[in-house]
Amino acid sequence: MNSKTEVAGGVLDTVKLVIALMIAVTALAAFYIFADQSLLYRVLWLLAAAGIAAAVALRTEKGRYILGFFQDAQVEVRKVVWPTRQETTQTTLLVIVVVVIVSFILWLLDMFLGWLVGLLIG
Repeated sequence: MNSKTEVAGGVLDTVKLVIALMIAVTALAAFYIFADQSLLYRVLWLLAAAGIAAAVALRTEKGRYILGFFQDAQVEVRKVVWPTRQETTQTTLLVIVVVVIVSFILWLLDMFLGWLVGLLIG
């Protein structure tokens, strides 16, 4: 049995995450506090601060784990065999036809059950 023991990042990782959170919250607060300034400058400041906060957060153990997860996901997406335009069109048309047929069947069933309930109630 293969089990991995999860090692806590320690106090330094917690401090880094708190700093990243403080940077993000401060930038967001500054965005609204300086509402009289140009929107372009406020958005650029917010994006820069978000980038700095992300860089600090990615230096932690959990940040490296998340970064590795996204890198692995990107590798898996490259392995996917995507359908051609013709396959996509044919599949979409087939789904539409099946939905129409099932809708018609359900409509008939609803009409029949409505008629049956009308007979029973009177």
